[in-house]
Amino acid sequence: MKNLKIVLASTVAVLSMAASAAHAERGTDGDLKILFWQAVSTLNPYLSGGTKEVYGASMVLEPLARYDETGGLVAMLAAEIPTVENGGVAADLKSVTWKLKPDLKWSDGTPVTADDAIFTWKYCTAPDGGCAQAAYYEGVTNVEAVDPSTIKVSFSEAKPYPYSAFVGAQSPLLQAAQFKDCLGAKAPECTSANFGPIGTGPFKVKEFKPNDVITFEANPNYRDPAKPAFATATLKGGGDAASAARAVLETGEYDYAWNMQVEPEVLATMMAAGKGVLVTAFGTQVERIDLNAYAVDPSTGDKRSTKEAGPHPSLKDPAVRKALSIAIDRDIIDEAGYGEAGKPTCNILPAPDIYVSTAVDWCLKQDVEGANKLLDDAGWVLGSDGIRAKDGVKLSYLYQTSTNSVRQGTQALVKDMWKQIGVEVELKNVSASVFFGGDPASPDTFQKFFADVQMYTNNFDGTDPEKYMAGWKCDKIPTPANGWQGENEVRYCNPEYDKLVGDLGKTAKLEERAAISKKLNDMLSNDGAQIPLIHRGQISAHAVTLDGVKMNAWDSELWNVADWSRKK
Repeated sequence: MKNLKIVLASTVAVLSMAASAAHAERGTDGDLKILFWQAVSTLNPYLSGGTKEVYGASMVLEPLARYDETGGLVAMLAAEIPTVENGGVAADLKSVTWKLKPDLKWSDGTPVTADDAIFTWKYCTAPDGGCAQAAYYEGVTNVEAVDPSTIKVSFSEAKPYPYSAFVGAQSPLLQAAQFKDCLGAKAPECTSANFGPIGTGPFKVKEFKPNDVITFEANPNYRDPAKPAFATATLKGGGDAASAARAVLETGEYDYAWNMQVEPEVLATMMAAGKGVLVTAFGTQVERIDLNAYAVDPSTGDKRSTKEAGPHPSLKDPAVRKALSIAIDRDIIDEAGYGEAGKPTCNILPAPDIYVSTAVDWCLKQDVEGANKLLDDAGWVLGSDGIRAKDGVKLSYLYQTSTNSVRQGTQALVKDMWKQIGVEVELKNVSASVFFGGDPASPDTFQKFFADVQMYTNNFDGTDPEKYMAGWKCDKIPTPANGWQGENEVRYCNPEYDKLVGDLGKTAKLEERAAISKKLNDMLSNDGAQIPLIHRGQISAHAVTLDGVKMNAWDSELWNVADWSRKK
């Protein structure tokens, strides 16, 4: 591990996109080869909460503004970031007005207008649309065109942090003309649009084979005539994290590989070949275990993993949820799977520093004896088979996650730790392309959550957690009615929590926003909605010949792909 060289993303200077060195001529550097071992299943980020879909789509679809590698807001399609000082944010904080850059075009040559923003808002808020990014439009009452290049977003109440709708890789603009017949329940049926969105980014889709490969070509109508440097880009999916790392670090077959969730000692060996480097940035990723609030027995039929199935027969007990958490030795999990790229945590919200709670640390030290006492006191009796039970209900769980050697290693460790407190575990792993794919027809997505517990990580765009914390509101639970979309995979529902999120939306002072965010974090952790394990750094790899990469934990890692080039 000591030999593992990690290049940390800069957290010092706030750099604008305009400051990046311009390329001599568009398309002179050939093909950019990118490898995602979790294959992309759609290029519409509004229909999937999966990071791989958001990142893949970010090469084509763009928001008004996004976050750079330091977490600073930078204008993309917008001419500037609106503020109270420049008149873009209303004095009463109930609206924000964005001005588009002049002469913006979609890749098909048609103009980008305020009507596209209006449509995107209607698209994500349409009834039965199953928008995976609905939290970004929380509190938005209207989006209107002041003129063709000016967009006014109005809020139901004063919004001290108005940068949610159309900000970040998870909330880009869609072309109204392409998606006009895709509102509501029709959204997932628009295969052509979802697989080949027309965008404003540096690349456009040439061919998309779901769960396999995407071929891009340089967008001839991109606003900077000198970019991108690459004529084409190929985003290949599939395999596993180790083979993806090897393809960049050892063999040099690929230019960039995302998400190197590989054992530290394996990465160190690969680095010796000198073909590539690792880049990492600590943002808001937490490897966590979800505890399903609802019953998931197959006998519940169509009601499975929904409120109608009733509460989970054992995970509804707070003593069980806490016992499962304190039985875990997070230090061992960190050492085995993450090393310097991880840190044990009890927090769902691990960054930025001002938002990090210090009140929840009860899970950091493994306490098997304490966990057993909790279960004893709650009446969960250890049977002759070594499994605890109460009123005919056994502590026996199906534990699912995506296919990955680090995650399977963690599963095995947790299974052994839970066995020490009388909990039986069946392990299941699902191809990442399916698990994070968001296909409403699949029984194996993390949104459907047809298991008792599941493990994964996610994060949020930018440095303000308001829209992220809104993801645990009652109305964000995935259901059949919303196409199993929604950020609240754990089915957590607490009116107090919902009210506190509302309070956050009305609070202006940073210190007060931080205090509320910490309370929200503490509610999630103490209520046992999830079991946080490791605050993870985002690690990817790129070839030593690839220039311009600025690792970003606050937005898409491909946020500045327009500035990437081949070293001459």
